[in-house]
Amino acid sequence: MPSLPETLTNDSKKNQVVDDCCNVIDAEVSDKGGLSGLAIKGGYAAVKGIKPGFIRHVVADLLPEFSAALDPIFQEAKTKGVGVSAHFNANASRVADALLAITDGKAQRSKSGVVKGTYDRLRGTAKKNVEAAVPRLGKLVEKHTS
Repeated sequence: MPSLPETLTNDSKKNQVVDDCCNVIDAEVSDKGGLSGLAIKGGYAAVKGIKPGFIRHVVADLLPEFSAALDPIFQEAKTKGVGVSAHFNANASRVADALLAITDGKAQRSKSGVVKGTYDRLRGTAKKNVEAAVPRLGKLVEKHTS
């Protein structure tokens, strides 16, 4: 059974996976409401404004690490014979923790004050927001691994 990084980052799929990831991010940000939603939308706009294509570049850069971090959960789903999306949903906290461990490290090492500042302001609600994105993420992974 191929690993998640082997599947999602191979040359024939990577561009479509990155496009789909960007669409998931855009949809998740768009769905946010209230005061925290305004903060998320403002932070996302600030980060997108760093330079054209910045979000796509970051997603492409993080995809190998994200897919490696999610591989154990993906492999569990395959071993148990359950749907990847359903398994991700049932393990939303683990999925969020795996992804945030990577982004925490990247944000700490970032040379961009805008990225660091925005990440620091939004980190307190990040786990809740990543968990909310897990259903879309699970469907994305399932789409590209089926």
